Amino acid sequence: MPRAPASPRPTPAQEVPPPAHLPEIMRRLVEAYLPAPLTPHVSREPLNDLIQTILAQQNTSALTRRQFGALRAAYPVWEAALADGPDGVEAVLRAAGGGLARTKADYIWNVLHRLEELRPPEEADAPLSLRVLRTMSDADARALLEALPGVGMKTASLLLLFDLARPAIPIENNIWRVAGRLDLIPARWNLLKAERWFDEVLVRDWATRATFHVSAIRHGRQTCLSRRPRCEVCVLQDLCPSVGLFLGGEDED
Repeated sequence: MPRAPASPRPTPAQEVPPPAHLPEIMRRLVEAYLPAPLTPHVSREPLNDLIQTILAQQNTSALTRRQFGALRAAYPVWEAALADGPDGVEAVLRAAGGGLARTKADYIWNVLHRLEELRPPEEADAPLSLRVLRTMSDADARALLEALPGVGMKTASLLLLFDLARPAIPIENNIWRVAGRLDLIPARWNLLKAERWFDEVLVRDWATRATFHVSAIRHGRQTCLSRRPRCEVCVLQDLCPSVGLFLGGEDED
């Protein structure tokens, strides 16, 4: 007898439906941490922003700006960085300061190399660019970004949200920690599954997602700290099932 088709796996939101009070959580976070509305931004050259996003990994904002400025001074066009090779890019980054110079140089050079491979023959004289993302659908833009070396879901989501004004929802450690303590998502979920859950449950609207992303990160950095969260001043205290643990004086493992 032929086998019955396997039942499709539940999506993250089907596995864990969003609680009724999620809109109230979002409202309080925005009220507490974002008094002024955010303004959408569409980059003139998303390739520049992608390279800055790569540089920002484990870097301060000041170091990221310094490294990017050093790259642009050394390479007025990205083709020059491609020609100089990973070793040349690494040398520029090391001279500017900051960590992971070799890793970031490899990522940047491989992105440029892949874009060179993807460039159609009729555009052989055009500069390396990701401006095509501006006219792509959300799904196609994400697919192109995630096909580039070293660009995963989170990096693509950051670029889509903040440099292309698309309704992505990047999830980083602060948001993941806050969501876990609020019991929105299971502790066993990783960042990727958490992002898929939020992508399903949040309204597909740029302003909603951008304000949640920024306000939740600020909450994690200022109040819901990793080791000693400041539950006594938390605007979500009455909605948080973890508050008793920390107000009782215990630390997380």
